[in-house]
Amino acid sequence: MQIQNLFTRSIHRSINGVIKADQGDADSVWQELDEYVITRELDQHLRSFFESYLFALDHPQEASGRVGVWISGFFGSGKSHFLKILSYLLENKQVSREGESRRAIDFFQEKILDPMLAADIKRAISLDTDVLLFNIDSKADTSDGRDAILRVFLRVFNEKLGYCGDHPHIAHMERYLDEQGKFDAFRQAFADASGSTWEEERDAYHFQVDALATALSQVLGQEINDADAWVERFEKDFSLSVENFAGWVRDYLDKQGNQKRIVFLVDEIGQFIGQDTHLMLNLQTITENLGTTCGGRAWVLVTSQEDIDAVLGEVRASKANDFSKIQGRFKTRLSLSSGNVDEVIQRRLLDKQPEAKDELRKIYREKADILRNQLSFTNIGRTFKAFTDEDNFAAVYPFAPYQFQLVQRVFESVRKAGATGLHLARGERSLLDAFQSAAKAVGPSEVGVLVPLYRFYPSIEGFLEGVVKSTIDNAASNPSLELFDSQVLKTLFLIRYVDEIKGNVDNLITLFIDRIDADRQALRKQIEDSLQRLEKETLVSRNGDDFFFLTNEERDITREIKDVDLTSADEARELGELLFKESLRDQRKFRFTENGKDFGLNRMCDQHPLGNRIDGDLMVSVISPLVDDRETWSEQRCILESGQGEGSVLLRLEDDRDLARELRLYLQTDKYITRKNDGTLPLNTKRILQDRAEENRQRRQRLSTTVDRLLREAEVYVAGQKLEPKASSAPMLVEEALDYLAACRT
Repeated sequence: MQIQNLFTRSIHRSINGVIKADQGDADSVWQELDEYVITRELDQHLRSFFESYLFALDHPQEASGRVGVWISGFFGSGKSHFLKILSYLLENKQVSREGESRRAIDFFQEKILDPMLAADIKRAISLDTDVLLFNIDSKADTSDGRDAILRVFLRVFNEKLGYCGDHPHIAHMERYLDEQGKFDAFRQAFADASGSTWEEERDAYHFQVDALATALSQVLGQEINDADAWVERFEKDFSLSVENFAGWVRDYLDKQGNQKRIVFLVDEIGQFIGQDTHLMLNLQTITENLGTTCGGRAWVLVTSQEDIDAVLGEVRASKANDFSKIQGRFKTRLSLSSGNVDEVIQRRLLDKQPEAKDELRKIYREKADILRNQLSFTNIGRTFKAFTDEDNFAAVYPFAPYQFQLVQRVFESVRKAGATGLHLARGERSLLDAFQSAAKAVGPSEVGVLVPLYRFYPSIEGFLEGVVKSTIDNAASNPSLELFDSQVLKTLFLIRYVDEIKGNVDNLITLFIDRIDADRQALRKQIEDSLQRLEKETLVSRNGDDFFFLTNEERDITREIKDVDLTSADEARELGELLFKESLRDQRKFRFTENGKDFGLNRMCDQHPLGNRIDGDLMVSVISPLVDDRETWSEQRCILESGQGEGSVLLRLEDDRDLARELRLYLQTDKYITRKNDGTLPLNTKRILQDRAEENRQRRQRLSTTVDRLLREAEVYVAGQKLEPKASSAPMLVEEALDYLAACRT
């Protein structure tokens, strides 16, 4: 059976994976309501919201401090969709499609099973409620400054009442005419005089001053010759403050009756505020004044990628202000977690037909042990989920459970690292969209196929910065690389900024598993070969066992580091430091216990003397894997060399494939950073150099550990004899060898 035939609904159907506050066409609204999934978590959030909302209705004297709702959730968690659903319910919006009309509440008759919650929602929507839903970033004007949030609130409020949104003083004039009961008459008089509607011309009324003067004179019963001056008076006298705004909202509600409510639903407020102290205070004051002035009849619901404490924490850290009041203004706090997204994707996209579930359960029973081994990670910062049982396998197939956690972190980390443009930062892509795209890619395949991580790359490809995208695109056309290399590069990019998972070969194998019975050993060989090619092209870099994707600037710096010249003496000197100063604790003397005589020590590394040689001192010589004529250092030669003259201690280290590469890169990086770090570099270059310095610190630690191990496991030759020392540590091994040498010389 093909994967695309497993599902209850076609995976190729159009799904509005990105919920936008300003998207209100009938088809989109219908799908948003029809396919909305009430998860266990959302059920609790709906209860919390409507409990608070109804409490304000029943206790108006206590409602003023409870009108703020803060909805938080990571990128793609569904907070915007939740906010929009609340707007539909509060308005009890009517929507039509293909001749059928339904109210918002009708879509939830079968979704909400608890009669108490259903009753609460019906009671709440029985009120006459105006809903103002908007994305604040799309409504704000960059020139609004400190009052940006207040001006957006006023703009959407004016637009709701039919007033001018772009020019507050024009709206103020319209409000004045409306209070006089003459606004409709003015609009008609203006249309008669100008031949155009007031709404079409008000933004550029200067071109219709005669018609404006005629209309104003007619409805106000006074001669107005200079319409420009009359409107300018409104602009001059217009004063915008939070108190005025709250008063206008109260007057509107009073005019509509005691049961009238108004709800401002603001998407992405946290991102808009950022670390701006004034904007946070602006939001606090608006919510506080609407609550007190309107007696709990005006509500403010906002969404943010961070919870309120995190947003305040950032502001406090930068400005050290006390924002305890705003926390009190948003008593209702709803946080959407990753578990909510998992459940939504499974129920909305991956729901299977009964016979398909049975087949998948059977496969799991037969392959459970294989799957456990296939989907394992090493050196990770969190526990990634595995399949728990046959039902879980049937629910999430063709995906693996860890992907719901990892892809979420990929989207978050890539956006925060700035590797994407503005669209992804604003939530232009959702996890639902990413999983649908990946599912469609494997749709024609037979059951047994799994989705590897690189299948998620197309979901963000169109939103990547040009330099990032071109790096990956160019790899596909590079004649020195293969198609598989491009997939490895995409995978390394996706996990580049995810701290919880390292790009080692074992983890890459797991991320590349594309069949239940995939051959891990064959994948290992394929991935290792690919990493060599990518590293040669300076598209990836290596830190120990971990590989990572290089950005353009990182790639330039990596190339420059590789071009730093070194001599064999440089490498031998540094290796000598690691051997003699660190592993052997910089021992300079040896006391022969049998006669108490002290000997000085001469030291050599790969035939290069370390320090001055003094006649009569004992010689300790190390032959490492880096020595030029390594293949000639056989056991016979080591015996001969150790027996020359007065004899010496010769330690022959075992081969180590990483030692030369790690030591050379350590020295090149250290030289490069010392030379380059002159204090005049751009911030981004400084950050990259700091990252390289930290990697080099870790590299030095690995080198020290490797050298110590090689010394402990070294072949030991003394005065023409091969010893079998009993010591377990490097210093004691050398002590034992020196003791034998001293005995030979006395």
